[in-house]
Amino acid sequence: MRKERIYLCLAHMSGKEQDFIKEAFDTNWVVPMGPNVNGFEKDLEKFVNNREGGEPLDKAVCCLSAGTAAVHLALLACGVESGDEVIVQSFTFCASSHPIKYLGATPVFVDSERETWNMDPDLLEEAIKDRIARTGRKPKAIVSVALYGMPYQIDRIMAVADRYGIHVVEDAAEGFGSRFDGRVLGTFGRYGVLSFNGNKMITTSGGGALICPDEASAREILYYATQAREAYPYYQHTDIGYNYRMSNICAGIGRGQMTVVDEHIAHHRHVQALYRELMADIDGVSLHENPSARYDSNFWLCAITIDPCLKVKGQENAYKAAITGAVGGAAGVTHAAASAVTDCQPNANVEAMRMALDAANIEARPVWKPMHKQPVYKDAPAYVNGVSEDIFRVGMCLPAGPYVTDDDVRYIVDTIKANIIR
Repeated sequence: MRKERIYLCLAHMSGKEQDFIKEAFDTNWVVPMGPNVNGFEKDLEKFVNNREGGEPLDKAVCCLSAGTAAVHLALLACGVESGDEVIVQSFTFCASSHPIKYLGATPVFVDSERETWNMDPDLLEEAIKDRIARTGRKPKAIVSVALYGMPYQIDRIMAVADRYGIHVVEDAAEGFGSRFDGRVLGTFGRYGVLSFNGNKMITTSGGGALICPDEASAREILYYATQAREAYPYYQHTDIGYNYRMSNICAGIGRGQMTVVDEHIAHHRHVQALYRELMADIDGVSLHENPSARYDSNFWLCAITIDPCLKVKGQENAYKAAITGAVGGAAGVTHAAASAVTDCQPNANVEAMRMALDAANIEARPVWKPMHKQPVYKDAPAYVNGVSEDIFRVGMCLPAGPYVTDDDVRYIVDTIKANIIR
């Protein structure tokens, strides 16, 4: 067994981050906003506006304290208020849906299609029609998600949104650098959300950004991100604002990370290709891949599915005891669980494989549990087809970050093979 643990994804430093941080300290810019924030926004704008085979876009970017804050402010900018409904992909992390509740609105969950694991365009249109019939109003916004970096069926989702005149907020928190038809994710909808958490494609230790349609929209976002303070020599407020601006220190880390972003994305795609090669002969284990040449995932995490019929060592012991330690990585916490099992969980062989990898010092995780199966959303409207629940039962994420070497991938695949019962 390896002594050093192989983590799912940890951002790799470029070596230039300290230069930008030192500059911030030397100039005493250690507060929200500042030269690094401005510079980081310009770096991001250059990156997201680049379109392969086409004219550059003209989007503006606001750096914020978290990707969740970006979702919140995007919904606010779309006019979401208390009593409204917002359609959101069910197969996602909770940051896609929680901000809807922050605004007093109701999330309406829509299930996935099997190719990309993202929002089903047909089910989306069915949900819109039904919400209009039931409430007399169309949903105020649609939150689409690039699950594990995989682009969703953007052309079809946008066509549905345009047909009903509903703004799309693209949650590209996991999809930084992914492209569809040569265009960066987060630039198709009205707003695009990015995350720079410690496990993302690049990191600012924490933080996020919002891709805006133009400079005027970005200024409005900035207004709400800085406590909605108005231009007076004293503090004057007409609106409720939020303390969501990124710090100059965090932005300095981001500027250093932007010097290696292309290398990071290339590495994740290399790791995906190596998994593809090494797992080609494993019956019952499938790698989640781009559906066609139009899709260009960053493969933030490499995801597999395990056939329910596959037997894994130790699966008879799966879910025998509740987890008592911290979960979710270095920042994870545990709220005492009432039971070791729930009514919707990965199959026993998936959990057995996770435990086997963990025992071999390899971090692996189940895929996201669909939001419509979360207790906190038990009363929310949901339009389901069973796809996300099916994938949740058989899915698992494998390490893919910049610290994952070719030898690590071989060790991971060998460990998977060694724990399959033939």
